[in-house]
Amino acid sequence: MKYLLTSTLLLITSLSILAQENIQHEVTSLVYHRFGDDRFPSTNIATATFEEHLKFLKAQGYTSLTISEVVDEVNDSTAAKRKLVAITIDDGYKSFFENGLPLLKKYGFKATLFVNTKSIGYTDYMSWEDIREAQKAGVEIGNHSHSHPFFLSVSERTRNSFFKSEVQESQDLMKSNLNFTPKVFAYPYGEHDEEMKIALSEMGFKGAVAQNSGVITEYSDVFQFPRFPMSESYGDVDQFKDKMKMKGLAVTNAEAISTGYSGSTEKPKILIEFKENGLFVESMQCFVQGSKCAKSMRITRDGNVALSIRPQTDLKARRTLFTITIPDSKGNWHWYSYLWVNPEIQ
Repeated sequence: MKYLLTSTLLLITSLSILAQENIQHEVTSLVYHRFGDDRFPSTNIATATFEEHLKFLKAQGYTSLTISEVVDEVNDSTAAKRKLVAITIDDGYKSFFENGLPLLKKYGFKATLFVNTKSIGYTDYMSWEDIREAQKAGVEIGNHSHSHPFFLSVSERTRNSFFKSEVQESQDLMKSNLNFTPKVFAYPYGEHDEEMKIALSEMGFKGAVAQNSGVITEYSDVFQFPRFPMSESYGDVDQFKDKMKMKGLAVTNAEAISTGYSGSTEKPKILIEFKENGLFVESMQCFVQGSKCAKSMRITRDGNVALSIRPQTDLKARRTLFTITIPDSKGNWHWYSYLWVNPEIQ
């Protein structure tokens, strides 16, 4: 009986470890905006803090990838597992060129810069020459639309055509000024719908990034990669190290129900399906910005988890992150976040 019990425990442990290894690729993706510009603390990172981030990554042996390279990585079933980070910068502020880029060059890290072309050359923004210099330093240039609009505020009837025209105008300007056409995109404010993802694919893009936080895996949608925000509110050194410890979650489906009996725009129900993969789902933590989180869960015999989460009170913000974190048998925490947008709130 003792032998049988020991064998059973070993089998359970082995299955748990094997299940966790089902995720082959994990890339921690970070998004920055301004560097050393304390006029805007919600989107700024202190230059000294950014250098501490890079020092940590260097000391821990991380390899940096551009977003185009991340797409290739997660699609390569033969790639060896390693410590990977994707550093991204949105909007093309001058402070990146003056304060952020020199540090990337100093520590030998790649990055992807997403530029909204209408702002190029404006006060506080990089010029075309600055962008060319960043390219020469190994920074991938991505498309961030032309005028950085709220696409989801445009009526569904005209949204897709407007989105395509914005993206194409930016592509044309990039081609004229850089002799280069970006292959990756960042949705302004992280707001997007399924038709926009399809449009990007049809226009020849390899992938896109959003603003829901989390770790990129082969289970991630290549046209909706997550990114952890880095700012004075979320990016101090301890918070940064905590984010770098996070693991991915094998999410196979995620959707929101916001109509009918089951949900509304103020109280949407978020349905998430993922592989149990040896996770201690009973210890799951659930967070909803601006509200407490209510959740229900069902685990099938084949190890799939069907999770439903919703806010307990009406949401007041235009954008709300629904986040779950789950520990595994090795003491790691796995992170997944879903961005809910209510376009009726301006």
